[in-house]
Amino acid sequence: MNKNYYAIIMAGGVGSRFWPVSTPEFPKQFHDMLGTGETLVQKTFARLSQLIPKENILILTNDKYRDILKEQLPAITDEQIVLEPDMRNTAPCILYASMKVKKQNPNAVMIVAPSDHWIEDEVQFVANLQRSFDICEHDNVLMTLGILPTFPNTGYGYIEYDKLDSRQVKKVVQFREKPDYQTAKKFIQRRNFLWNSGIFIWSVTSILNAFEKFQPEMYQLFNNGYDTFNTELEKQFIAVNYHKADNISIDYAVMEKANNVFVLPATFDWNDLGTWGSLYDKLPKDDCENAMINGNLVVENATNNIIRTNPGKLVVIGGLEDYIIVDKDNVLLIYPKKKEQEIKQIVAKINAKTPD
Repeated sequence: MNKNYYAIIMAGGVGSRFWPVSTPEFPKQFHDMLGTGETLVQKTFARLSQLIPKENILILTNDKYRDILKEQLPAITDEQIVLEPDMRNTAPCILYASMKVKKQNPNAVMIVAPSDHWIEDEVQFVANLQRSFDICEHDNVLMTLGILPTFPNTGYGYIEYDKLDSRQVKKVVQFREKPDYQTAKKFIQRRNFLWNSGIFIWSVTSILNAFEKFQPEMYQLFNNGYDTFNTELEKQFIAVNYHKADNISIDYAVMEKANNVFVLPATFDWNDLGTWGSLYDKLPKDDCENAMINGNLVVENATNNIIRTNPGKLVVIGGLEDYIIVDKDNVLLIYPKKKEQEIKQIVAKINAKTPD
């Protein structure tokens, strides 16, 4: 394997839309959401290690998830776990990890990928990643993987690329925020829009140059501690300084400002597994289009439901259509799929009423 290949897996999110399975104490990336026998972060690590040396894969996560991560990925070393003392969105943690990589290998090219995405065709994923690495090794570009839209999804951001660009890798015109339904339909009709996967590829030199140009204060903040990175003094520096970084995403901080951004239309199926409904789409169904995770299901006049419970549990449902049914410890959730975006707000209300 190429020793210059690196990966940064982002595994610090809470995944509140997957409540009650995903909780702040044990979020979705550490669960076997698909019932495959592997958690999402385990699947992501295994997928990336097909091309990238395992010792070159760093995992970004919050302090409180360190022990869970070590249990699920016992082969990784403490040095591969990059701990955020505070949740400051994706730009600060990517900058921090990139500086650690540069200090280890200034010739590195790397992928930054979420820990909780579903990618079935791993052969094509690896081929797309290799193509991206080949470009980033030689050119000063910031690349992302875009997903060919299959319907006007309002839950994803979009990437508009140059319609006249006949190359396989397209010049990005602009990033678009999550649209309403009519706007999403127009994006699809124009045929030069892709879903934003949140997967990025670049050389460590290119991304750090971009941070220095577009986020000079943040860059200087972390550069002040460069000498401590990968040493025993790093933890103290981060504890004192990390919270000073702006709470901003990599999209806002860098990608939307840079003019050397390119997108490769991906040739693999992808789903960000952001909601129970998106998980339902990727699960096998019975004859009535019900998806069952873990338990045993008996239905009577029930269709298009997703049910998750403990392994081996018998679940009987009747007269329900398009529902989310989740039985987890002392919580039972029964909620319409079409209103699943409300779950995050409901969890916030429950937490506000629950005393510490």
